[in-house]
Amino acid sequence: MQRVNAILEHPLFQASMEKNRESETNSAFCTHDMAHARDVARIGYILNLEQGLGISKEVIYAAALLHDITKWLQHAEGVPHNESAIEPATRILQDCGFGQGEIAMICEAILHHRRGPEEPGMVFAALLFQADKLSRACYLCDSREACNWEMSKQNAVLRY
Repeated sequence: MQRVNAILEHPLFQASMEKNRESETNSAFCTHDMAHARDVARIGYILNLEQGLGISKEVIYAAALLHDITKWLQHAEGVPHNESAIEPATRILQDCGFGQGEIAMICEAILHHRRGPEEPGMVFAALLFQADKLSRACYLCDSREACNWEMSKQNAVLRY
């Protein structure tokens, strides 16, 4: 997990997470902070183990930490954060010692984490999508009735 801890210390990662925090300070809805990123990582790793996918812990944690790093830009300019995250994520991953194959895998998962897999073979993207959705504690949320998620899609109970 040395490379994952390097992500946490990377100045671009820290600046991006601070921008996310600032952009969502007054939000009544789900935020895209470190608690969310850690939950996605942990749930993703559990799902990986349960499903026997064999994706490395470091790769899962890296993708989870980086999947929402440009959410602030989406709030400010309407740019889809899954697309805008690829360039800074690539830079961070390179700086933290991830190989080109790992970077490609992580970036593909980040790019497709909002809608899930669009074509067969996108197992990691499906995992990140599922972990992202399962990380939300809708059953505890005061804004549940006003949420953009349909009630049928909200997490009514704790699963992970």
